[in-house]
Amino acid sequence: MDPQRCAAAHPQDPTPCVGPPVVSVLDAFNDGADGCEHHGARLLASLDGGRVYALPDAPPSTAIRVFKAADSTRPFCWFDGPRIDPSQLSHAENRARHRR
Repeated sequence: MDPQRCAAAHPQDPTPCVGPPVVSVLDAFNDGADGCEHHGARLLASLDGGRVYALPDAPPSTAIRVFKAADSTRPFCWFDGPRIDPSQLSHAENRARHRR
């Protein structure tokens, strides 16, 4: 892991961290990683059954911001290519598809 990036940053995600680690993102099995808001949202968007919790020193509403950002972020958003399957779209895109 790059010492300049948080533990929530996927090795293939080229984006830099945006601030210090402020959230812990857990998967369905309670395995997790601490991360900045940016990578926390990207990790949460890529998990089935993931959860986000603010770290003790995080600013107010941090976990809510990450949760909301993850809602509109596509899973593994750093990969290019067509996205047509529901599992490849964000939660917000899937909700919009079902409202049509």
